Amino acid sequence: MIRVSGLSAFYDTTEGGRVTALENVVLHVPRGETCAVIGPSGCGKSTLLRVLAGIASGYEGEVLVAGEPVNPKRSVVGFIPQNYGLLPWKTVRDNIRLSWRVKHHGTPMPPDEEKLLARLGLGAELLSRFPRALSGGQQQRASLARAFLLRPDILLMDEPFSALDAITREEMQEAFFELWRTQAVTTVLVTHYVEEALYLGQTIVVFSPAPGRVRAVMKNPLFACREDSEAFVREKTRLRMLLRGEAQA
Repeated sequence: MIRVSGLSAFYDTTEGGRVTALENVVLHVPRGETCAVIGPSGCGKSTLLRVLAGIASGYEGEVLVAGEPVNPKRSVVGFIPQNYGLLPWKTVRDNIRLSWRVKHHGTPMPPDEEKLLARLGLGAELLSRFPRALSGGQQQRASLARAFLLRPDILLMDEPFSALDAITREEMQEAFFELWRTQAVTTVLVTHYVEEALYLGQTIVVFSPAPGRVRAVMKNPLFACREDSEAFVREKTRLRMLLRGEAQA
C-alpha cells in the first residue's frame, strides 16, 4: 500500500541554508498492516509522515500510495497529531465530523458514526463540549474518532499518545487497536516508546540519528501482545540495542 524508495527530504533554514532531514529511506508497508517508526529526536520521523501525507514537497525519490504517486486529492489520508489537532472553537462532534465534511463535501455522514462514537465512549454530553473542557484522553478519543470516521486509505500517527500519562496511554493504544481491527487501515505510527512500537507495530522501522536513515527493519512477533514475558524483555532489549546501533536486525 505504501512504497517509498530512495527518499531524501530537505528543508530550508531561515538563514538560507538547507538541512537534510531524511537520506535514502526505503519503506514498504503492505495493505492493512501497521508499521511503527522509532528513532531519536530530530531524525526525520515527522518529516516522513508529512511526505506520506502529501504536504511536504522538498524531497527526492519515489513515494507511492496504492501504486500511485502520493496525492492527498486522490487518496484519503487520516492524520493524528501529537496535540490532537482539535479546533478549539468547534464542538467535539463538529471536530470529529470536520475531516469527513472537507473530504466528502455534501455526502451524508456514515451510518456507523454513532456506533463508532459509542465504542470510544463519546456520549452526547462530551460531544456537545468544546475541546478545552475535555481531558487529554478524551481529546485523543475524539481525534481517533475523526480519523476512523473518515475511513482513510492510510492512517498516519505522529506520536499521538506521548502527551498522556502511562495508564491513559495504554488505554488509548488499546482503543486504537480495537478500531484498527475493524477497518485494518494501513498505518504508519511514529513513536519514541519502545513498548508502544512492540505493541502496535507489525513491522518496526528503526531510524538512525539525523539525517534519518533506515538503520533496521524488524518483523515484530509480539504485535498486540502485552505479556511481560521473557520474549517481551528479549525483544525490548534487542530494539533498544538497534536504536543505539549496537545490534543488527
